Amino acid sequence: MIPHILLINPNSSQATSDMMQAIARKSALDRLDVETATASLSPGMIVNAEQLTACAAQVVEIGAAHGSDCAGIIVSAFGDPGLAELKNRVGIPVVGICEASMIEASKGGRRFGVATSTPDLAQAIEQNARDLGLAQIYTGTRCTRGDPVALAADPALLMRALAASVRECIELDGAEAVIIGGGPLGQAAEQLTPLFDTPVLGPIPCAVERIIDLIERATEKPATM
Repeated sequence: MIPHILLINPNSSQATSDMMQAIARKSALDRLDVETATASLSPGMIVNAEQLTACAAQVVEIGAAHGSDCAGIIVSAFGDPGLAELKNRVGIPVVGICEASMIEASKGGRRFGVATSTPDLAQAIEQNARDLGLAQIYTGTRCTRGDPVALAADPALLMRALAASVRECIELDGAEAVIIGGGPLGQAAEQLTPLFDTPVLGPIPCAVERIIDLIERATEKPATM
């Protein structure tokens, strides 16, 4: 029987939860199953620092309630709300999609940037890079123009806008890898990845790979003498 993890969507959109679950399950293949929990007290799409901070308590509440019946937890909003507290509350691996994607993007000392649709979260993204000790190779965040919620409602327009931001990260900032910064941007990330020679990373698959690695490490038996 394969283990299952919980993916917490700090946004209140069930459609977004379903989309992220599909991406996570595809990334996991037959290595683990993915269940989801959707926050009920947040907006449908978190677009600023105040909303990000406000949703952290419910993320921790959801995670703590499920910590005994799953093998790991993914916090699937790019600001990783409640991540540090949840890690301290449960005895299983917990990862955030921002944390996981920055760790992956920075492998080998690669300079990396973030392309996203939420300019009001740029400062929080930069702080995450600092907290992970990656500020020296973080090239910055390039944001799409216009209202993030309206842009998300038009997938074709969203993809074109994000593609332009990815190019700016690469051509103007010198990024050697670019993260698509947002759980609700997961489908756009899948579409953008094959369009560039420079690695373009979706944060949900990065989080899945990291949680699998941490679960495997946690369950390894110590070597016998």
